Amino acid sequence: MSFELEDHSMEEQFERLIESNDTVGMRDFLNEQNISDVASLIDEYPDYEAQIIGNMAIHRAASVFKIIDVSVQQRIVRELPPFKTAELLNELPADDRTDFLEDLPKEAIRDLIKLLDPEERKITLSLLGYPEDSVGRLMTPDYVYVYEHNTVDEVLNVIRKVARNIETVDVIYIINEKGELIDDIKLRDIILATPEKRMDDLVDGRIVSLNVIDDQEHATQVFKMNNRVALPVTDDNNILLGIVTIDDILWVADEEFSEDMQKMGGTEALEEPYLETPFFKLIKKRAGWLIVLFISEMLTATAMAYFSDELAKAVVLSIFVPLIMSSGGNSGSQASTLIIQAMAVGEVTLIDWWRVMRREIFQGLTLGSILGTIGFLRICLWHVLMQHGIIGDLYGPDWLMVAFTVGISLIGVVLWGTLSGSMLPLALKKFGADPAASSAPFVATLVDVTGLIIYFSVAFVFLKDMLSK
Repeated sequence: MSFELEDHSMEEQFERLIESNDTVGMRDFLNEQNISDVASLIDEYPDYEAQIIGNMAIHRAASVFKIIDVSVQQRIVRELPPFKTAELLNELPADDRTDFLEDLPKEAIRDLIKLLDPEERKITLSLLGYPEDSVGRLMTPDYVYVYEHNTVDEVLNVIRKVARNIETVDVIYIINEKGELIDDIKLRDIILATPEKRMDDLVDGRIVSLNVIDDQEHATQVFKMNNRVALPVTDDNNILLGIVTIDDILWVADEEFSEDMQKMGGTEALEEPYLETPFFKLIKKRAGWLIVLFISEMLTATAMAYFSDELAKAVVLSIFVPLIMSSGGNSGSQASTLIIQAMAVGEVTLIDWWRVMRREIFQGLTLGSILGTIGFLRICLWHVLMQHGIIGDLYGPDWLMVAFTVGISLIGVVLWGTLSGSMLPLALKKFGADPAASSAPFVATLVDVTGLIIYFSVAFVFLKDMLSK
């Protein structure tokens, strides 16, 4: 059978095995594929996703289950026989199992936890007790620990004994008799040491650890700054509870990035892939923000109504309203996006607010001057062309004052936009809110209203005679 399938693509082989109903051949075929390739098969053949997982060796099935979408995981568990679900959940690392269970309804969690072995059930219930989005939800209790008095030879014996079921053995954790974390030592350093050397002789004190209630975003920054593949997790008494590995942190970083991008676009974060999110759930996620932004834009209409007399006396002012509003909104959206991204990767913190403000003041003035100069020259050029009879008169005898009004207004509006866009994320962070909530649409709406006020205030200065008639 395997010889006949060699000349066919993976998909063709899979389809032939389905048609022939060859269970043994299916199992051998799936167990020979890369984990990522099996995950691709699940995406391509959703009608057979449970069959694919059910026909694999349980340790490989667990590896595939870890990397597929939550919605697909839930469908597979619903379709698998109870005994197969029990095998799968017991085989999953505790952190991945917890990540899967926490998205389920409480009734489903209760039923699935009953399928776990007593020890796995105890671990899972412990992990589910930690706050959502905390390091405790990510950590795994599978790690190698030894005592400070152990020799290198004893440590290697421990590794041989327990490492088969451990997620990573790159780092060995040193504790004392009370269970307190003393240090972590790379496996390489242990292998290179002499057999009789004790662990307390290898300790260097450069330990980096996470608290069990630390935010997952904080953990991402710690990993980034320390270049580690795993970090120990302790409680407030420095008792070693588990470890967090880099693969879990990469998942968190990806989820946080997607969530921030959605919020910056003016919608609530989606818990499921876009194409699998129910229609009315998408409406609910988007409608809230749209209502807020719509009501905010009503303030723009109110501002326009307030200056209606001025617009009636100087209709030429209305020509540049879209230009002024879009320039301020665009500059604010730029600044907001840059600062949110810088905060997400740890480049900017709250203590940097003055440095950010100072930079944005100079940038706002520079960018505003560039746009203001373009606007000023555009009006001047139009007047020159009008004098040569190429085009009609648009700005009237006060064209120069109109040019100054537009040029100065653009400087003020762009400056205000950059300041608003950069300071609002920092202000939200200061008060404990999500900086991504100061999305580009929200900043644009804020700058629209204030931009009109700046524009007409400048117009009162330069077009006083026209507006007083």
